[in-house]
Amino acid sequence: MNQRWNLKALYQGFDDPNYTDDYNTINQLIEKLNGTLEGFDHSSVNDQLIAYLKQYSSLQSLIEKYSAYARLTLSVESSNQVALNAVERIEALLPSLSGIEVKFQEVLLKIKDIQNVLSNDELNEYSFFITELLRLSRYTLDTQSEKIISEMMNTGSNAWSKLQSQLTSTLLVNIEIDGEEKQLPLPIVRNMAFDSDPTIRKKAYDAELKSYDKVAKSSAACLNAIKGEVISNCKMRGYTSPIEMTLISSRMDQKTLDALMNAIKESLPVFHKYFRKKAELLGHDNGLPFYDLFAPLGSSDLSFSYDEAKKFIVSNFSDFSDKLGAYASNAFESDWIDAEPREGKVGGAFCANLHCIGESRILANFDGSLSNTITLAHELGHGYHGACLKESDIINSSYPMPLAETASIFCETIATNAALKSAAGDDRLRILEDYLQGAAQVIVDIYSRYLFESELFKRREKGSLSVEELCSIMKKAQLQAYGDGLDPNRLHPYMWLNKPHYYYASHNFYNFPYAFGLLFGKGLYAIFEEKGEAFVKAYDQLLTATGRNTIYDVGKMINIDLHDEGFFRNGLKIIEKDIDSFIES
Repeated sequence: MNQRWNLKALYQGFDDPNYTDDYNTINQLIEKLNGTLEGFDHSSVNDQLIAYLKQYSSLQSLIEKYSAYARLTLSVESSNQVALNAVERIEALLPSLSGIEVKFQEVLLKIKDIQNVLSNDELNEYSFFITELLRLSRYTLDTQSEKIISEMMNTGSNAWSKLQSQLTSTLLVNIEIDGEEKQLPLPIVRNMAFDSDPTIRKKAYDAELKSYDKVAKSSAACLNAIKGEVISNCKMRGYTSPIEMTLISSRMDQKTLDALMNAIKESLPVFHKYFRKKAELLGHDNGLPFYDLFAPLGSSDLSFSYDEAKKFIVSNFSDFSDKLGAYASNAFESDWIDAEPREGKVGGAFCANLHCIGESRILANFDGSLSNTITLAHELGHGYHGACLKESDIINSSYPMPLAETASIFCETIATNAALKSAAGDDRLRILEDYLQGAAQVIVDIYSRYLFESELFKRREKGSLSVEELCSIMKKAQLQAYGDGLDPNRLHPYMWLNKPHYYYASHNFYNFPYAFGLLFGKGLYAIFEEKGEAFVKAYDQLLTATGRNTIYDVGKMINIDLHDEGFFRNGLKIIEKDIDSFIES
């Protein structure tokens, strides 16, 4: 089965005449929208708003289509200069787009009795979108300032982010395998952390850390520049901190974050027991070295071909609902997935929901392991989320980061539970331990990343940080999160370098949303286990509602109070039971 995605539903290539035509149409729509806003007639507010929103929706669809083709191409061909140039053309339009959005906010602020206006049948569909714009207007600068900031980002944080991505995606690691010196792409070496051979795991870890010497100073410069820009941006807009800015843009309140983090901190000793037990089984007496965090246990040779992974996922998704199973099957058969690891391709995995064509594209680095199979299920969950929003206007299809993990964690849970149900002996131990690896990453490692980024912003206020300082902060954060479960002499000080999320100026603290998603997704799955098929329709409705609600209100749809630490504790107790089972096995 083909393991490379097909992007022809977007364009036939960069020389496709439609690609040029769409770029020209984007520019025309920007001019048209500016004209609509500058000549806004307040005597016919309803008609004017409807006209603007339809034009804006068309513009967003075209931008998504044009941009996605370039960005997706670049993610698997990091040296593709044509794709890079196309990304830069879109980025050059961002100041104009920012100007339009500010002008629209200014128009909205002048409309009297806006809530009454939004009761109009045609406008009611956009009521949440407009209400959110008004809420965010207090943090918006004047039109000219917004355009300047957006323009400067193109040669600032956007440029630094692209540089860092190129540094890591083209980094070749020197490593000796079977007596032969090789140069391998970083994602392939990082995947060796899952190898059954302890010698290979340790070699890969040592080679990986050594390889960062080539790019550490450059990456630190990128990180300092990006985080410095974020801090300046926050101050200009009136946010008290980057975390406040993140929460507001995430439609999440501080009480929900506090409830989540308090429950996680309280649960850490339970995870430390898991790490110590795994260390004991692997013959370590000083905690688990970082290079063995993902070490497989037992003699099971459990693995999947790509076709077997497809059949496993589709079959178990179909047990939940025919709609979910059909979505996954179509994604595989229609070549929506790029699964093959190769040079020039970014590491990790992601899903790009393409509302403009009603499809998704999924990037993975599949190596046949159960872990990578579960990752495919996770990313397909993101894609299913997008499919549930396919009939919504693109304006209403954007959901906040914490809710972005809802469907992915739910689908991950389906796959993991199915694997556990049909396994016994060493296979069951392997699956249970793989599951706990993932849960520990999302709870414990995510907590360390949250601590790291919090301290990074605190220190960056006073000046740039050196490579040594960044590594020191990371090690301290890992020790706080992992406790005595991790060997203090075998940490991973460069985790700040290989996680791309730290380099997104518009997505700070891209860590706690994963922990929220895990526990929220588990809460949903518990409801499914209780209610069965009756829950399926409500689940799809919930996913569809994520584009037009706050996180707290989404929770209320299923009678969950997200200000209650107890909800998050209950999710963590489910994991604790699995840890107890692992320790007893």
